[in-house]
Amino acid sequence: MTYVDLAPAPIAFVAVSEAVDDERDLVARAQARDASAFEQLYRTHMQRVYAVCLRMTGSVVTAEDLTQRAFVAAWNHLPRFRGDSAFSSWLHRVAVNTVLADLRAEQRRNQRVFTTENPAAFETAPPASPIGTRLDLEQEIAALPPQARAVFVLHDVEGWQHDEIAAQLGVAVGTTKAQLHRARKLLQEALR
Repeated sequence: MTYVDLAPAPIAFVAVSEAVDDERDLVARAQARDASAFEQLYRTHMQRVYAVCLRMTGSVVTAEDLTQRAFVAAWNHLPRFRGDSAFSSWLHRVAVNTVLADLRAEQRRNQRVFTTENPAAFETAPPASPIGTRLDLEQEIAALPPQARAVFVLHDVEGWQHDEIAAQLGVAVGTTKAQLHRARKLLQEALR
């Protein structure tokens, strides 16, 4: 007499394990400069990278450009990826660093072009929402001044600590706290 095992197989665990192994294989192939493997990684992670770029910049056009730049940077730095963390975590950090570098470059360009004693002159106030329209939180975040938006997204959305944000932006921790307070205050006013 033969016995049939009717216990369900751990399919979900096997599928997740295979997906992780597949991604590791893709990363290893991409590190060996296999463009098709990198293309698969791009297709898998592009939406998440684009989302963080869009949240941090508030501009669709800029987010599209920075998404492409983030993947170019990932391709260039991929041989140095050691696998200590998940590829998605490493790629997310590359994307955030790409956006922060762009924000710093934009700030330097503005300081060279415009000289003023009032640093608030470089920032734009969020546009007033017309009465009767539905408030879109993403639009309100996009309307925040650039540095306040970057700090808000990194702290409240991405979960970074103030010391990490300050180091990335090249400012004091107190500045990041002030920018976060400013962003929250502007969002509260927009919600009224």
